[in-house]
Amino acid sequence: MTDVAAAYAARAAEYVEVVGSMTAVHPSDRHLVETWAAAASGPVLDAGCGPGHWTHHLHQRGVDIRGFDLVPAFIDGARTTYPGVRFDLGSIDAIDENDGAVGGILSWFSTIHHEPEHIAVPLSEFARVLRPGGTLLIGYFDGDEVEPFDHAVTRAYRWPASQLQARLDEAGFDVIEIHRRSERGRRPVGAILCERRS
Repeated sequence: MTDVAAAYAARAAEYVEVVGSMTAVHPSDRHLVETWAAAASGPVLDAGCGPGHWTHHLHQRGVDIRGFDLVPAFIDGARTTYPGVRFDLGSIDAIDENDGAVGGILSWFSTIHHEPEHIAVPLSEFARVLRPGGTLLIGYFDGDEVEPFDHAVTRAYRWPASQLQARLDEAGFDVIEIHRRSERGRRPVGAILCERRS
């Protein structure tokens, strides 16, 4: 288990209680993810699914989806809470899927702990397992420069949309939409919808 996974494992129950349900999701995030998922063609991955609430929510909406995460406590809890949904133990740095096997990937704040010099690893894996034309929706913390900050669990990184877009381009993606949100009392966040180039 990585240091990040160990940090989440140590606080898994607290994390689930605070943010591990759809009631904790911002309405605009819910609309964005639902709209993306409805248009995805083929199997979908919830990459770094955490407690599994997004996986379950999209499954209930008819999406062919499975979630995976590196934290055993999250996967065990998700399997218990959402018994009709598939959850696996796995890493976004080495995804257990064949090349071009899926039509969509939700990476909802699952790359935030990757150091800038290592962010290409999961982005390349996303590109590998997506079929050409498949879509990736990635959530991230927005900022004016790439910089670390003290996340509640362990160190995370802010990214300017332009620099994250450049990394996605290098990994083989064309950006379709960029969403950014800033609210009083909350860290600025963003989401990028992109498509795997043919």
